[in-house]
This record gives sequence, structure tokens and C-alpha cells, in this order.
Amino acid sequence: MSARREVKRSMVSHSPKSTSPPSWLTGRHRTDQPEPESTKPNGAGTNPPEAQQTESRETDSHESDTPETQKRLFSKAHDFYLRRPKLAIALVVGAAVLVVGGIAWWLYARQFESTDDAFIDGHAVQMAPKIAGYVVRLNVSDNQLVHKGDVLVEIDPRDYQVALAVAQASAASARGRLAQAEAQILAADEEAKGADADVVAAEATAENAKQDLARNSNLAPRGAVSQQTLDASTATARSTAAQLAAARARASAAESQAALARSQKVTAEADLQQARVEIERAELNLSYTKITAPITGRVTHRTVELGDYLQPGQPLFALVDPNVWVTANFKETQLTHMHVGQSVSVRVDAFPSHRLRAHVDSFQRGTGARFTLLPAENATGNYVKVVQRVPVKIVFDEPAPEKMILGPGMSVEPTVTVR
Repeated sequence: MSARREVKRSMVSHSPKSTSPPSWLTGRHRTDQPEPESTKPNGAGTNPPEAQQTESRETDSHESDTPETQKRLFSKAHDFYLRRPKLAIALVVGAAVLVVGGIAWWLYARQFESTDDAFIDGHAVQMAPKIAGYVVRLNVSDNQLVHKGDVLVEIDPRDYQVALAVAQASAASARGRLAQAEAQILAADEEAKGADADVVAAEATAENAKQDLARNSNLAPRGAVSQQTLDASTATARSTAAQLAAARARASAAESQAALARSQKVTAEADLQQARVEIERAELNLSYTKITAPITGRVTHRTVELGDYLQPGQPLFALVDPNVWVTANFKETQLTHMHVGQSVSVRVDAFPSHRLRAHVDSFQRGTGARFTLLPAENATGNYVKVVQRVPVKIVFDEPAPEKMILGPGMSVEPTVTVR
């Protein structure tokens, strides 16, 4: 045992104290030893230190480039690692681990495409009144959840109730005028019938008087009738002819009166139709005094207060649909292997410990830059190619947990499995 201990002590005493490689592994000779001073011809003196260092570096570089020097250095390095097998094995294993790890990471990473240029998106309905008036009731507060059909805001309805009453009165008046026009038509028709009968009677009387005049005119030269009778027949014929003309005039006037009555009926019907339209408009305006929720959502960006005077189209608040999705702006070079239906893992910046499952729903047909207010004009000026981004719609596979508050504009990081 004592002999073994002595051998170990001797080995320790002769082992190097440091495992760092010697200076000859760097490919240069040590220059810390003083070198003989060079003399100039004619005994001009010694070179300055800078010149000596430059000459030394040039000499070392020249010597290290020679095959003999390279071979000698390699031999020394080989001997160095042979005396330290554990260090050589560690370096080889480390290099192998790095290579294998790099290949494994590349094989794994190429299966996914990710971007941090992604946000929560959703439908937001802007609420605005259709009529003017004062707010008499406000049934919502900030961030409140409302359901479709709920009454959110009520505007003072009194002016619109009065307008509805006026429209209803106008309709009643129009109905009265229509009934009067229909009665006048009936009266005019009856009067026209009477006038036609008078015309027929006057024609018969006038024809009889005409025949009597003709007969008496033939008998008067033979003395069969007196001159007085002839004169009476002449007067009667003229009188009946005038009565016939008057009867015909009355019949024509009756027909005109009937046509007037019918035109008045058309006017009354149009007035009644207009009155009905005014009633519908007044009822619509009255219904607009109650602003209801068109969708189920949460109230956001509320600017209306109780007692405010509202104008048509004035923004009041927005209703955000709870059904949201992700709009991810991927680089166009990332879309090579991406298609609809691929699974996506979404990490929300507000909840970094949670991952939401989703899938690719659709791709926008056009880059984001194409639909900006001022699209790029690549045909003018100097052109610099820039990788474009394409909006991709990503839909969640299941609703988010209740404790996760998701809203449009929140930042997310989607990761798409493309292979």
C-alpha cells in the first residue's frame, strides 16, 4: 500500500497543473524572450520597439505557414490530446451533441410557422340613433353584457306620438273625402240618367211638333186649317226643339259632373294612401325612440349619457360580439406549406400560460399593403423589394375559458403546424 501511495504522489508531482493548451497550439512562437538587437549597416543603432514587434510577427506568420511548421504543430497537438484523453473525448462528444441537437432542432422547427404580428379580431356593431331627441332612459353601463332585443336607450317619444296622431287624423279626413267623392259619383250618375231621360222625352216632343208643323203646312194652302193653327204648330215645333237642346245640354253637364266626382274619388284615394304612409312613418319614428340591441355582445366605448340631446347618426357605443377569431399577418414566404384546416396553437399575451386550439379558416386574397389608404406605386422611383404580409383568419376550435377575457385588438402569437 505504501508503494502505491508513493507512485501516486510521484505522478501528481509530475502532472501539469493546468489543462489549458500550451502556447504552441495558437500557431505562434512565444515572443516574450528578449531577442538580440539588430544593427543597421554602418552602425546606425537599434530598431525601435514597434519595428521589432512587426518584424517578429511577420517572421512568426511566415514560419507558421510552412509545411514543416504545420506538421510540427499538428504533432504537438496530437501529443497534447493523447496525454489528455478525457478532454479529447469531451470535445468530441460536445461537438457531436451540438451537431445532433442542431439537426433535431431544425427538423422540429421546420414543422411550424409562427408570427407575433397577430391580433384578436371580431364583429363590433356601432350603435347610433335614427331620430333626434333627448335621452330619457339609459339602460346600459360600461362593458355590460346585453342580449339581442334588449332596450338599451329610450328617447323622448312625445313629439313622435303627436306626429302619429296628426297622421291618423289626416287619414281619417282622407277617408271622409273618399266617401264624399263616392256619394257624389252616385248622385252624378243618377242625375246623368235623369238628363238622358229628359233628352229622350224632349226628342219625342220635338219630333211630334215637327210632324204637326209639316202636316199643317200642307193643309193651310187648301184652307183645311186656319192660319192661327199653323202659327201655333210653328211655335210648338220651335219650342220643343229648344227644349231638346236644353235637355241634351243638361245631360252633358250631368256626365261632366259624374266624371268630376270620379276624379275627386281618385284624389281622395291618393290622399288616403298618403295618410297611411304618414302613419307608418310616424309609427316607425315612434319605434325608433327605443334603441334595441341587434346582437348579443358587450357595451364598449360608451359616449351617451342620460339627458343628452341626440342627432341622427351620432355614435353612442359599440356592441362587441363575443365570438372572436385571430387575424395573423404572416409573411408571404411563410405560406408555402400553409392551407385551410391546419391546426394552430394560439398563445395570448395576456395569458401566456394558456394555449388555445384553433385552425386556419381562410386567407385574404391580397396583401395588407394593397388595401391601405395610399397603396405603393412600384412603377415609380427606385424599387426595393420588401416581403409582404398576408392576413390569415384563424378560428378557435372551442370557446375560451370564462376567466380569459378576449377582445378585439389583443396581441397573440399563433403557431401553425404546416408539416
